[in-house]
Amino acid sequence: MTTRADPAGPEVPRGTEEVTSRHLQRPKVVIVGAGFGGVAAARGLAGTPVDVTLIDRRNFHLFQPLLYQVATAGLNPSDVAWPVRSILRRQANARVLLGEVVGVAVASREVLIDDGRRLPYDWLVIATGTTHTYFGNDQWAPIAPGLKRIDDATLIRRRILMAFERAENADDETERQRLMTFVIVGAGPTGVELAGAIAELARKALAADFRAIDPRKARIVLIEGTDRVLGTFPPELSRFAKAALERMDVEVQLGKRVTACDAGGVIASGERLPAGTILWAAGVAASPAAKWLGAPADRAGRVQVRPDLTAPRHPDVFVIGDTAALIQDGKPLPGIAPAAKQGGVYAAKVIRAALLGHPKPPPFRYRHYGNLATIGRNSAVIEFGRLRMKGRLAWLIWSMTHIYFLIGARNRLLVTLQWLLDYITFSRGARLIAGSDPASEQRSAWGGDGFAGCRPAASGAGERPWRPIQSGAGAQSEIEPPTKRSNDARSGKP
Repeated sequence: MTTRADPAGPEVPRGTEEVTSRHLQRPKVVIVGAGFGGVAAARGLAGTPVDVTLIDRRNFHLFQPLLYQVATAGLNPSDVAWPVRSILRRQANARVLLGEVVGVAVASREVLIDDGRRLPYDWLVIATGTTHTYFGNDQWAPIAPGLKRIDDATLIRRRILMAFERAENADDETERQRLMTFVIVGAGPTGVELAGAIAELARKALAADFRAIDPRKARIVLIEGTDRVLGTFPPELSRFAKAALERMDVEVQLGKRVTACDAGGVIASGERLPAGTILWAAGVAASPAAKWLGAPADRAGRVQVRPDLTAPRHPDVFVIGDTAALIQDGKPLPGIAPAAKQGGVYAAKVIRAALLGHPKPPPFRYRHYGNLATIGRNSAVIEFGRLRMKGRLAWLIWSMTHIYFLIGARNRLLVTLQWLLDYITFSRGARLIAGSDPASEQRSAWGGDGFAGCRPAASGAGERPWRPIQSGAGAQSEIEPPTKRSNDARSGKP
């Protein structure tokens, strides 16, 4: 063993300094995900003698409940997002890292980053949320985008606005009708809010903007596989929401399941429905956290956590929010923002108690304050325990609640002013067609829904336009691409 001479004392084995320094370091808490749960956990550890690292693949916290308003040109992306570094800049024990987590080495207590970095931890909080699920039909994703990210919202906004532009340029009336048909699959809160917002956009904000088409004649169809919309709400509120949507000329089709989806429309319970824009709000799946930990998961992939929100066999790993599955009072925890925030606060309390030598808090107990959903202008539904509200008063409470929970005074002010202006003028100020949509542009290059009457282009030597494949019942079910694309065609994922 090599040693070094110390003029102030005896020789010390080399390496002892490093070991001592490592033991003197403060405990490390790594939080994966900067959503509601992750930010709540980080904030809950402020002033605690730990080093907190919050890692996310994006540099902003997203207020997801208002994402549908970005998708329907009601708000700008910056109105519902806030830089994570700005949120935690005054918290001295916290740092923010940009990166994508690809795994967890539980034996060595390390978080694995896609660029090869390994972050050691003493406690780990996983708050990675959910993504869309197409129930085994992932090929539908480019055609029917879901709404979970800023990128999803701007893509959907582009497709909605481009549908009207393409209809304005189309020669064929049948094709115009198809382009002006919007199908939303799934009638939960996101689907209901999207349907109502698209109806208001078409009937009010765009009503006088075109010459060859009348946007007020747009067809909005909401498809739900169960027997009512807003299935988690009391039946009377579901009935009110359905009636409110129908007053806005939204077609609500209940008890129908989508079995096929392509660039030309959908097949729901055997019926072909031509559509230019298809949006997915029918289901979610958890992140791969259960695979990272080797932990049991439910059907949606959520980790089946213990009552203290830790993963089985891993008392130093907390799983919170949409990533966790926990039965409470015979019901699973809801995948909503309050549940994630409460889980983050609880995980921070447990860690703080362990560090300070305090008794461990009792098992996690979610407090449900109610459900809220908006349908459109002056129309919303609210469930606060036994209190049920609907109509204009519910809409005002919904608006104030969402403004209150936005992060940052700037965002609260901007959203309040934007909503006030929209309410007075019936306008939508964020009607910008920006970014790219490779899947849609590829179909245009093939002639699927191009501008020149939206007809397939004439084929040249060694080249043929796409054609629809017919299902057994004669319904169009898929798109067969050409064997050779035009030089202008582009491919990629939205």
